[in-house]
Amino acid sequence: MKQYLLASAIALSTALPAAAEFSFGDEDLQSYVESNLLSVFYHELGHALIDIQGLPIFGQEEDAADVLSVFLIDAFWEEESAVQIAYDSAFGFQAEADAYAPVFWDTHGPDLQRYYNLICVFYGANIDEREDVAQELGLPEERAEWCDTEYNQAAGSWGAALDDITVESGSNTIKLGRVKTDTDGAQVTANLIKEEVQALNDEFKLPSVLKVNVESCGEANAWYDPEVREITMCTEFADDIAENAPW
Repeated sequence: MKQYLLASAIALSTALPAAAEFSFGDEDLQSYVESNLLSVFYHELGHALIDIQGLPIFGQEEDAADVLSVFLIDAFWEEESAVQIAYDSAFGFQAEADAYAPVFWDTHGPDLQRYYNLICVFYGANIDEREDVAQELGLPEERAEWCDTEYNQAAGSWGAALDDITVESGSNTIKLGRVKTDTDGAQVTANLIKEEVQALNDEFKLPSVLKVNVESCGEANAWYDPEVREITMCTEFADDIAENAPW
C-alpha cells in the first residue's frame, strides 16, 4: 500500500474495559484505525527526534510533533493514500473532540485546534491539488490563505532535521522492542509498526538507537520516554480509535 517518496495524535489516556475489544473485519474501519495509529506514531517519532537530535523547539513541543506527523504523511505517501490518511486523522481528532471535554491545562492543544492545524499544514503542502480537501473539511478561508506559509515553515525546520539523518544505504537504528499480538487491535498495531520501522530504517540513520514497543498498557495511550529512548504504542489504542470512529 505504501509508496515512499523520501531518501503521532495523542488520545486522552482512557482505560478500556475488556468488552471494548473490536474485531477488525471491516476494511474501512481498519483503514481508519491504521491511519490514526500512523499519525500517532509519527507524532511520537517527532518527540524522539527532538530528543535524540537535540533539536531546538520554540513553543510547545507537542505542536512541533503534530507538525512532523503531517509533514511525514505528505512526504512519505503517494497522493491518494496521503489524502486518505489526512482525512482519517482529521476525523480522529474530531471524534476525540466529540467524545471528551477539552482539557485546556494539557500540553496538547484542544482536539479541534489540532484538527484545523492538521488540515492547514496538509493543504499548505499542495494547495493546487488539495483545495477540495480544505473545503470539505471546513477549513475557514481566513486560515487557508496562510497555510502554504505554515507548511513552508514546517519544511524549513523539519526538512532540515530529516536531511541530517537521511542516508542512501539504510540503517538499523530504529528497532522493535517488546511486541504483543494477543488481540485484533494489538495485531493491527504490531503489523503497522513493523512496516514503519523497516521503512524508516531504509531512509534514516539516527545518532542513537530508538526502540519501539507495542504492548498492553491498561489504557489507550502512546508516548516517548527520553530516559530509555523508547516509543510505546499501547495495544488498547486501536480499540479506542475504533470505538470512537465517527460512524
